[in-house]
Amino acid sequence: MRQIDERDYGVAAAPNEVRFERLLPGPAERVWAYITEADKRRQWLAGGEMDPRAGGTVNLLFRHSEFTDEEPPDQYREMNEQGFVSEGRILEWDPPRLMAMTWPGEGEDSRVEFELFPEGDKVLLVVTHKRLADIGEMVNVSGGWHAHLNVLEAVLSGEKTPAFWSEIKSLEAAYTDRFDKT
Repeated sequence: MRQIDERDYGVAAAPNEVRFERLLPGPAERVWAYITEADKRRQWLAGGEMDPRAGGTVNLLFRHSEFTDEEPPDQYREMNEQGFVSEGRILEWDPPRLMAMTWPGEGEDSRVEFELFPEGDKVLLVVTHKRLADIGEMVNVSGGWHAHLNVLEAVLSGEKTPAFWSEIKSLEAAYTDRFDKT
C-alpha cells in the first residue's frame, strides 16, 4: 500500500485557490488522454463527453462506483448510485499542455486548470482550482481532488485502486487544519 506523501497535499495558492502537483508516469500524451477522454477519465474522476476546443462544453458524469467498490458516506450515496452530471465549459485548450474549464460551485462557477510538464519519462501534472467561494469550498474540493488524484496515480502506475470514500473524511479534516493555518 502506498504511503501518503506530504507532497501529495494541495496548497492554498491564494485565498480562494488550491494547487496540486503530482509526478505521474508519462508520456504527456497518455496523461492528457486520462484527463480528456471519457473512457479513461471515468477510471479516476468522471466520464462524460467533452467538446475538445476552447468554448466547448464539458459534461462530467460522476459515478464513483466505476472505480471504487467502497460504500460512500450517506451524504454521497445518491450521487454514487445514480450518478451526477456536472456541466462546464472549456476555457483554454492546448494539447497536451493545458486545459482549463469552468466548474460549477457555490454561487458562480470556479475554474480548474490542468497543466502538464514533461520531466523525462514522467509528467508533472499541476491541477489548480481557482475562484472558490470560501474556505469551506476549498476544503471540500481539496479532499476530492486529493482522493481522485490518488486514484489517477494508481491507474497510470498499474497499481490497485486506493481507498476513496474512506479517505475523504480524513482528507477534509486535514485540509480544514491546513487552511485554518493559512
